[in-house]
Amino acid sequence: MALAELHRRLAVDATVTIRLVEAGHWPARRTRDTIEGAGFDAETDPDGDAVRCRRLLTLPDTVGAGMKMLVCGLNPSVYAAEQGVGFARPGNRFWPAALRAGIVTVDRDPDHALQVHGVGMTDMVKRSTPRAAELDDVEYQEGFARLERLVDWLAPAIVCVVGLAGWRAVTDRKAGAGMQVRTVGGRPVYVMPSTSGLNAHAQIDDLTEHLRSAWAGA
Repeated sequence: MALAELHRRLAVDATVTIRLVEAGHWPARRTRDTIEGAGFDAETDPDGDAVRCRRLLTLPDTVGAGMKMLVCGLNPSVYAAEQGVGFARPGNRFWPAALRAGIVTVDRDPDHALQVHGVGMTDMVKRSTPRAAELDDVEYQEGFARLERLVDWLAPAIVCVVGLAGWRAVTDRKAGAGMQVRTVGGRPVYVMPSTSGLNAHAQIDDLTEHLRSAWAGA
């Protein structure tokens, strides 16, 4: 969360050196995952006491211990990355559905969602694009591996994947919405349709019910 706040204060492509208080306390892979999850590109290997990083046009994770639900989007839109809030576009139905479902009480405030309601947020792929359709299977697979490590580390009660495309790319091409047989990092997974305004098949009432079901699964 400290790195997420640093991300918000820096301009895109700004560089910063992050010094680790206890070098070697974490394995290099976890250090890199944490830096990438916070929206930075580690330009030097994270195996010493300092890592040179570059701020990317993406969203930082809002995550912590004791999460009741970890919401995982497919990837940030450029608009969301510029606003600093996931699902930020006015036509996206995530926040309206989350408010209706009662899993959050403040609109478009991921910090409040985490600190008050135990709802964390991340993305399967960190690269921002105008549309999720621009992502390829390799990006999904690499992002899914990071997601598994994150979930294994922080152990949220449930993972809610928003968008079937990413889940199908890495697990089962025929997977449907709802609770999944496959777990992530040993935790149960609920997959729901995309909340993007481009997904005309999913209505606000349906999306609200999906979030209620995922919350109940936690």
